[in-house]
Amino acid sequence: MASKRIFWYRLATLCLVAALLTACGIRRKKYDTPITKDTQQPDKVLFDRAIDDIEHGRYEIARLTLNTLINTYDSSEYLAKAKLAIADSWYREGGSHGLAQAEAEYKDFELFYPQMEEAAESQWRVCQIHYKQMDKADRDPTQAQRAEDECRQMLVQYPNSKYVDRARQMLRNTQEVLGDKEFRTGAFYMNKGSFPAAANRQQYLAEQYPLYSGADQALWQEAQAFKSMGDRFEDRQAAALTQLVREYPLSDRVDDAKEGLTSLKRPIPEADPAAYARMKYEQENRTSDSMLAKSLSMFKRGPSTAAAAKTGAPAMTVVRPPTPVSVPATAALGAGTGTGSGGVTDVTAGTANPSELDSKPDARQALPDHAPAAGTTPGSTAATPAAESQPTEDAATKQPYATNHPPVAKKQKKQKQPKQKKSKTPPPAAEAAPATKQ
Repeated sequence: MASKRIFWYRLATLCLVAALLTACGIRRKKYDTPITKDTQQPDKVLFDRAIDDIEHGRYEIARLTLNTLINTYDSSEYLAKAKLAIADSWYREGGSHGLAQAEAEYKDFELFYPQMEEAAESQWRVCQIHYKQMDKADRDPTQAQRAEDECRQMLVQYPNSKYVDRARQMLRNTQEVLGDKEFRTGAFYMNKGSFPAAANRQQYLAEQYPLYSGADQALWQEAQAFKSMGDRFEDRQAAALTQLVREYPLSDRVDDAKEGLTSLKRPIPEADPAAYARMKYEQENRTSDSMLAKSLSMFKRGPSTAAAAKTGAPAMTVVRPPTPVSVPATAALGAGTGTGSGGVTDVTAGTANPSELDSKPDARQALPDHAPAAGTTPGSTAATPAAESQPTEDAATKQPYATNHPPVAKKQKKQKQPKQKKSKTPPPAAEAAPATKQ
């Protein structure tokens, strides 16, 4: 019994001596990594303190602490994390000013640390910044356009990031809002009777945002607008109906489009199998807002993206809007430029011989009422043979172009007959009949 007590007493003594030697610094344990989780190095202490302030909403104090870390320990391994934490503090603070500062900090982080994994996170945060500030389709589209650009950059610059799937869906939602804006504008022109403007808007919508939930309706309105402009645009009407039948086979307008193609004596195309599978998946997985969400939508700034596509590749390139058919493109504009009926694309000025500026008469001296005709010089009156050999306009060019302002028949007002002024002099008295004696 006594021997056991002596053994435990010696063991306790050895442990106490080892602890004292370690505390005095005689024996030190080397770190597995330069900085561990439980280290007390000053840069780590400052970083942990700043993170705690951010989590408790003390954003200004956290930014002061992080700036102290950056300015004092310029070789710390927490330098990049401190830069990202400053951006996160602005992002959490919110508001228009806070989000603008957060975007600037995230862009700086991508610039200084492009190879780090957190660079993709920074670009993802920039996408969220503009996505959260996005307005409804009938309001300012600036934030929606910025969100579209940043999400595209996210997909192009960081294709292997873990945020790619979420960024792709966010891009679909953003393009749903932008497509709805274009559709509303085209429908407004259609109801107003400005058919060239309506057709141009809906054609651009179908080309730029094919995943828009109302793209089939846009093609139908485009076809109706071309139909309203006359027989000259029959080919464009048939092209819109053909695209509707081929790329949106499950649309409600497919039967009407087929009837329209039949009346135009055009072939009915086969449905695209990939488009059929995509539309079927969308109809099975499409969601809608609840009654409470619809009732509170008037108090909400952001748009509803419930009808956005859940599959398919969003548009990654910007399509140039087509030229409206109301813009005349005559052969005279393209004469000598090689553009033909497409009009003049580039306008340049110059002289073949610089000495002509001194030898030829000044064209500005010609009076506007007596301006020389095409192919004549300022001092001559007869046209040159080149002017006489200009190509004549064909029958299609002579027809009037479609216009966004169709003439409205004014109601003919009834012509009011002028009232006869009453004379102030009394009318002459009637002559009395001669009295006859009985």
